[in-house]
Amino acid sequence: MKRLAIMLFVVSLPVLAACNTVQGVGKDVESTGEVIQDAGKQ
Repeated sequence: MKRLAIMLFVVSLPVLAACNTVQGVGKDVESTGEVIQDAGKQ
């Protein structure tokens, strides 16, 4: 049982890391969009 728990934990790590990466990319895209909007206002 302990072995199964460890295996599930190891398998879930890349999934959790991918969520962080996607969230970071979303923030970068959002900030880039804001810069473009600000440039269009001038």
